[in-house]
Amino acid sequence: MARAIWTGVITFGMVTVPVGLYTALEDHTVHFHQVQRGSADRIRNKRVNERTGEEVAAKDIVKGFEVAEGEYVVVDPDELDEIAPGRSRAIDISDFVDLGDIEPVYFDRTYYVAPRGEEYAKVYELLRAALAETDKAGIATFVMRGKQYLTALRAEDKLLVLQTLHWADEVRDPARELPDLPSGRAGRGKERDMAVRLIDALSAPWEPGRYRDTYQEKVRELVRAKAEGEEVEAAQEAPRATDVVDLMDLLEGSIEQARGGGRGGRRGGRRGGSGHDAPDGGRDTGRDARRGKQETAGKPPSKADGASAPPRGAGTGELRELTKAELYRRATELDVPGRSRMSRDELVDELARARGRDRNGRDRNGQDRNGQDRKTGRGRERRRGPKRAA
Repeated sequence: MARAIWTGVITFGMVTVPVGLYTALEDHTVHFHQVQRGSADRIRNKRVNERTGEEVAAKDIVKGFEVAEGEYVVVDPDELDEIAPGRSRAIDISDFVDLGDIEPVYFDRTYYVAPRGEEYAKVYELLRAALAETDKAGIATFVMRGKQYLTALRAEDKLLVLQTLHWADEVRDPARELPDLPSGRAGRGKERDMAVRLIDALSAPWEPGRYRDTYQEKVRELVRAKAEGEEVEAAQEAPRATDVVDLMDLLEGSIEQARGGGRGGRRGGRRGGSGHDAPDGGRDTGRDARRGKQETAGKPPSKADGASAPPRGAGTGELRELTKAELYRRATELDVPGRSRMSRDELVDELARARGRDRNGRDRNGQDRNGQDRKTGRGRERRRGPKRAA
């Protein structure tokens, strides 16, 4: 059971609810100790007096603000606590704003908020439900560990979430800080249209479990390999910058690769990612996909659309013109089982099967949506995508 890192009350208007804050995140970074090269001797950091070189105990250390060279105003931690605003330990909501109006750059850390006792659950849920219905965030300040925070309180399905925000003077102006920003004219024309089509072709439902920190996995593998005396494999080089001259060809090839091989095709081949390899492992994939598209273009849907296992490209021309996101939406409308784990090609096949089912939920081969034969009761094997990592 997690322990609250802060306890206090949330106030909005004249309503108050006692709550506790809980850390929403945990660090999975591989941590190393500092040791002296050539030995197993640990390196320790010590607080020492700069003038005498003697170690100083933590209880004897206070804060000092330098007002002139060598002159400090000394401030004791207790004095900071006395002037801290909100000593009543309150998250006092002053405004409610549209959640979408808060720019992402302002968000910092995330905390879960829970009521401190069942007797406060009703008021807590009242605030959560109201925020969810209005899609608003409560803006408030509070003090924790000697620091005041600007926060946004927002609703999720079953709980309240507190996001600490950066203050306005902490956010840099990109127009002043960043060199070589493009003009507005650079994002227009055919290249922009192709880029939009590529984004559309690579769109998919947000499933955070599909992504993992491969760098930390490689760090752990490095440690294991060195401990066992094995050779360490070097990482691949970063991809080269795109030449503007080849931009249209690369965009078109990327779109055809995404439509022909799904997301796995994009990660495989030349980039050497962790997904399935592209059919040809390189740019020729897009050219082959375009050739296949031209051969099937203009052909009317055939009866094979309703077959239990339609061959690739047979009667599925219309479906293959759709992006994966559009295919997924159709599969959701038809309640296709296992759709979130399917590749783009598998979604095409399943939707083609669905088009051939009769009014009784059976397809033309006598099998229902779950693959059960209406005469024998036997099922067919359904092709599924790779299982997500736990």
